[in-house]
Amino acid sequence: MAGGALALWCILAFATVGEGTPAPFDPPRRLVVVGPYRYVRNPMYIGAGLALVGAAIFYGSLPLLGYLGLFLLATHAFVVWYEEPTLTRLFGQQYRAYQTRVRRWRPRFSLRDSRGAAG
Repeated sequence: MAGGALALWCILAFATVGEGTPAPFDPPRRLVVVGPYRYVRNPMYIGAGLALVGAAIFYGSLPLLGYLGLFLLATHAFVVWYEEPTLTRLFGQQYRAYQTRVRRWRPRFSLRDSRGAAG
């Protein structure tokens, strides 16, 4: 459930702040760096991965865990080779600055984050 909630939060951020959707045919018009994107650059994929872990545990399914591994590899490749270059092209220096502040997969929590001063 946590993974689904995280993914839904991301979709809502895309719609309200980014003025678009996660879909390639209607991408956000503004760079989204709030909500879960404040802590990690790819929270929607993390939410999907958490949902897969939850399903694998719920069903006791090793094949679903194997699928999770493939999902993580494919997602990482997609992010590195397509998504990041595309976002750099679309948002330029704004996205590059975001990349230096926020990690791709692992959140970086700090005292600044909790006071709302970062990102």
